[in-house]
Amino acid sequence: MLLTRAPAKINLTLHVVRRRPDGFHDLESLVVFGGVSDILALDPGRPLGLSVSGPTATAAGDADGNLVLKATRALAARVPGLRTGAFHLVKRLPVGAGLGGGSSDAAAALRLLARLNGLPAGDGRVVEAARATGSDVPVCVEPRSRMMAGTGDRLGRPLMARPIYAVLANPGIHVPTPAVFARMGFQPGESRDLGDHPVPHDDLSHAEFLALVGGGRNDMEAAALSLAPAIGDAIDALAATPGHRTVRMSGSGSTCFALYDDRRRARAAAHLLAGARSGWWIRATALR
Repeated sequence: MLLTRAPAKINLTLHVVRRRPDGFHDLESLVVFGGVSDILALDPGRPLGLSVSGPTATAAGDADGNLVLKATRALAARVPGLRTGAFHLVKRLPVGAGLGGGSSDAAAALRLLARLNGLPAGDGRVVEAARATGSDVPVCVEPRSRMMAGTGDRLGRPLMARPIYAVLANPGIHVPTPAVFARMGFQPGESRDLGDHPVPHDDLSHAEFLALVGGGRNDMEAAALSLAPAIGDAIDALAATPGHRTVRMSGSGSTCFALYDDRRRARAAAHLLAGARSGWWIRATALR
C-alpha cells in the first residue's frame, strides 16, 4: 500500500491577466500549500478503481468522474504498461472551496503512480498527464510555494525557505469557478490592467515576503463576493482576529485566509473564530 498527502492549495495572490480566444484565462498567482490535506492510498494488488470516505466525501461527487481516475488514465495513455491499482481517497478538505482539493488529489495520484512505476521526479510524461487533467494539477504535483502563470502550465521555482502561518476559514458554501469568471465579464481576447502585481523572488527575507503578499490582491474576489456574500462574512471575521497581517480570498472562493507572524497567533485566532462560527470549516495551518 502506497500513501501520500494531497495538501490544500492556497492562492496568496491571484491576477487575472486576460481571457484567451480559446475561452481559458491567463493568470499569475503566488501559490502555497497547507498542512491540512486529503489522504490518498494506492493498493497495487487490486484492479484500478477509486473509493472515497471522510468528512467531505459526500460532496466529492461520483467516484467515476473524480480527477484521480482522470489523471491515472492520462498517465496510462503516455506510459505503456503502466501499473495502477485501487485508490482510496480520504476526503477532508471542503469541496469546491478555492483550495484546489480535486487538483491536489489528482496530483497525489500521479505521484503515487510515478513511485510505483519507478518514474523519476519531473518525468515529462507525468507533467503532460498533469496538464491534460486540469489547469491546477501541474502546480500540485510538487506542492511547494511558487509562482504559477498562464493557464497553470508555467511554474516558477520554489520560493519560501520557511513556513508562514495562517488561518483558513470557509463559511460552508460552494462558488463555481466558471460562474465567477462569467461575472468578471472578460471578453475573448480581452486583457485588463488592474494595477501592479508583486512577484516574489528568492532573496526576500521572511518579513519582506509577508509585506509583498500584503501588497497583492485576488482579482476574482469582488466577483465571488457578488455571487456569495458569505465570503465577505469570512473576510470580516478573519480581519477581526488579533495580530493578522493579511486577509484575502483564495482562488475563486469560498475559502479565505489570514496570515500571522507565528504559529501561536494563528492558533489563537482559529480558536477565537471557531467559538464564534461553529458551522464553518476553520483550520490553523503552516503554509509552505
